[in-house]
Amino acid sequence: METLVNVKSRTIADVMIFELSGELDETNADTTFTSLYSEIGDFSGKKLVFNLSGLTYLNSKSIGYIADIFSNIEENGGKMYLTNMNEEVRDTLELVGITSIVPVTETEEKALGELGIWSQ
Repeated sequence: METLVNVKSRTIADVMIFELSGELDETNADTTFTSLYSEIGDFSGKKLVFNLSGLTYLNSKSIGYIADIFSNIEENGGKMYLTNMNEEVRDTLELVGITSIVPVTETEEKALGELGIWSQ
C-alpha cells in the first residue's frame, strides 16, 4: 500500500516552489521524484525551493533524489534551497550531511530573498 505524499508546486517570478507534505518512503519516492524531474525539466539556470513544512518522514532513497536534483541544479548554473523543515526531517538531513551541501533557510520567504525574489 502506497504511503500518502502530496506535492504542490507553484512559481513565483522564475522560482519553482515545491511544497511537500506527508511521508516520502519506498512506496512513493520513485513516483514522486519522477514527477518532480518531469516538472523541473531542463536543469539549466533553474531556481528551486523545496518547502518541507508538511513532510514528516523521508527515507534514504528520497535523500538521494534530493542530492541528485541539487547536483544537477548546481552543475547547470542554478540554485536550490530547502526550507521549513520540522525537527525530525532536519535531524535526518543533518545526520547524512545534506544540510552542509544544500543551502537551508528557516522559511520560504528567506529562500526567495536569497534568490533575489520577494514573495507577494
